[in-house]
Amino acid sequence: MKYITTVNGKEFEIVIDQDDEILVNGERYAIDFQVLPDGGVASLLLNNHSYEAVVEEQEEATWAVLVRGELYGVNVQDERAYRLAKARGGETAVSGDATIKSPMPGIIIATPIAEGEPVKKGDKVIILESMKMENELRAPSDGVMARVPVKPGDGVEKGQVLAVIKAESDE
Repeated sequence: MKYITTVNGKEFEIVIDQDDEILVNGERYAIDFQVLPDGGVASLLLNNHSYEAVVEEQEEATWAVLVRGELYGVNVQDERAYRLAKARGGETAVSGDATIKSPMPGIIIATPIAEGEPVKKGDKVIILESMKMENELRAPSDGVMARVPVKPGDGVEKGQVLAVIKAESDE
């Protein structure tokens, strides 16, 4: 099965034809992927390198993936849906306002961008400490920081809204 996956605006063609390997943009990778019973935590062995990720579905075909303290916006479409969206002239990635939710329980360490300030894709917008590790949550798109309902020292729960970025086109 072929999928077109967009990670923070960059497209990848992923072909899954066997249980223990995938092709990413034509390059073969040995994989072992397991979803752990801890709700939203996934374990991935990729060419004998181990990764642990927190994965949360945001909306249909869109996921927030936290790996090694970095948050990625991921859109996954099968080849047919992707081609249909392209033929219609539609977007193949999510657009509009971005809501950044906590991928896990933790404590807010910093909110580097204040409400009303401009935000560029990739900017650090929230620093969250969880499991004794600081996680930098980054802006998935350009815009203006519309809302930051948390402050340093606040305890947050998984799924809690931490920031809302108003899309530039909506200004």
